[in-house]
Amino acid sequence: MDAFHPRTGPHPVHVLHRVGAAGIGGFLVVFAAAGFVRGVPLLSTVGVPVMGLYQNGVLAALSLLIGAVLVVSATRGGAMASTVSVVVGGLFLLSGLGNLVVVGTPMNVFAFALSNVVFSIGVGLLLLVLGSYGRFTGHLPADSPYLRDPKVDPRESLVAERDEHRRSRTSITELADAERADALHHATSEQHRRLRVVSRHRTQDERRRAWDASA
Repeated sequence: MDAFHPRTGPHPVHVLHRVGAAGIGGFLVVFAAAGFVRGVPLLSTVGVPVMGLYQNGVLAALSLLIGAVLVVSATRGGAMASTVSVVVGGLFLLSGLGNLVVVGTPMNVFAFALSNVVFSIGVGLLLLVLGSYGRFTGHLPADSPYLRDPKVDPRESLVAERDEHRRSRTSITELADAERADALHHATSEQHRRLRVVSRHRTQDERRRAWDASA
C-alpha cells in the first residue's frame, strides 16, 4: 500500500479529509443555491453580490457542480475525499490566479471580483492542505493509513498473487478430473482417497483447499 493505494479502515486522518471536503463542498452548494434564488444573470461579466462574493449564472452552476463533487467524495471515503480535495484545490488556485488577470474585462466570464480572487486562492490552499495532510509527506506516522510497508515489495506481491491464482486453477482442474474419473469408475486409489477428504466439504473454495491439503 502507498499514498495512491491507501489501506482501508477508519482513521482520524480520513475523518479530516472527509469533513474538509464536505464542509467546503457544502458551502459551495449553498453559495450556488443563494445565487439561483437571487436570479443572477447567466452570462454577465459584472456579478451580483452573493454572500460577500460576486456571481453570475455560469459561476453559480460551476460552484454547484464542484460542491456536489466534493460532498460526494466525502461520502465515498477519506482516500477519495483527499484525492478530490487536492485536485479541486489546485484548480481553485489556477482559477484565482487566472481570473485575476481578466477582472474588469469582457473576458471575465465568471464575473469575478477581487473578493472572488482572494476566496478562490484561499479555498484552493485550504483544500490542498486538508487533502494532503497526513498523506503526501516523507514522515508519515506509524499508524497512518497511507503508510507504505517497506517490507512489502508490490512486484513480489503481484507475483505471489499470480502464482496463487495459477495454483488455484490447477487444483480445481485436478479435482474436476478426479471427480470425472470417479464417475466413470476408473479413478486411481489416490484419487479415491483424496475425494473422500473433499466430500466432507460443500463450497468450491473449501473443496479446493481440502484437495490441496490431502496431497
